[in-house]
Amino acid sequence: MKRSEFSYEYPEDLIAEYPAEPRDSCRLMVVDRDEQDVEHNQFKNLPDLFSEGDVLVINNTKVYPARLYGQKKKTGADIEVFLLRELNPESRLWDVMVDPARKIRIGNKLEFDDDLMAEVIDNTTSRGRTIRFSFDDSNEALYSKIRNIGETPLPSYIDRESEDEDQHRYQTIFAKHRGAVAAPAAGLHFTEDLVERLEEKGVDVVPITLHVGRGTFRDVGVEDLTKHRMDSEEFHIPQETADAVNRALLSDENTVTACGTTVVRALESSLSADETLKADHSWTDLFVYPEYDFKITERMITNFHRPESTLMMMAAAFMGYDYTFEVYEEAFEEEYRLFAFGDAMLIE
Repeated sequence: MKRSEFSYEYPEDLIAEYPAEPRDSCRLMVVDRDEQDVEHNQFKNLPDLFSEGDVLVINNTKVYPARLYGQKKKTGADIEVFLLRELNPESRLWDVMVDPARKIRIGNKLEFDDDLMAEVIDNTTSRGRTIRFSFDDSNEALYSKIRNIGETPLPSYIDRESEDEDQHRYQTIFAKHRGAVAAPAAGLHFTEDLVERLEEKGVDVVPITLHVGRGTFRDVGVEDLTKHRMDSEEFHIPQETADAVNRALLSDENTVTACGTTVVRALESSLSADETLKADHSWTDLFVYPEYDFKITERMITNFHRPESTLMMMAAAFMGYDYTFEVYEEAFEEEYRLFAFGDAMLIE
């Protein structure tokens, strides 16, 4: 398929700049992909759409404030460093993106704070660099420093400045394992009360960890989708999660629901020979677009995604290409809020 086949126009005033409050008060479009039928609901009513013994898989990755601002030590020029991935905790090496890239070269010293500096030690891509932090304390203290001076990496389409409260807003209640530069947005709708009601109904809410990298949101730079390569992302599937998912898969009564595209990528990347889920700790560069054959995912909770994005392509693979555009058009007509802080849909 072609990238341009996933283009569409949307009302820009529907882009959500803040999440719903409370989180589960957002709207939920329930999509029956077989019957091609849509119902309008609210996310807080999600337990009504599950049965005892069903499995809901969530992503417990934790976002850190990945955007740092500083100066070049020699010139005092303002620079921005976006932390992508910690390469070596002992050496304090990180993969980063820099701006302005043309002015940040190997050997440059960067200052972020009176006691936090870094040196550029390698070029990785046109905007990519490897840096080594200089910091006279433990690695946990370094993360604490990054948390204090860093900015929450809100998506670029959110047209406002980052606020202190975004460190909470742009984090799911499941967040446990630090490593993501973007939130798994479908999980942002959950509250503690909602999870409690799901569990009271007998729904098995189980975790995976997939550390969301910036590559998930990178523009597809080629027209032919077979030529696009996803950036690798680290994931971990515990044995308890694999056991719960496989129990539901082998049942005639229960379903496996993936909360978000990141969960789908992890589940579909870890198949046993018999096409059940296996526990694993690995990396995935899986790119899902029509006509992908899903092996594990039976239902999906997701948001409405940007045109030509890999996230929208995955939703179209699951929902059906033509029907996806019908669903999105109804969402626009019904004024559903769009993208990371927007409303959700449950695709059955």
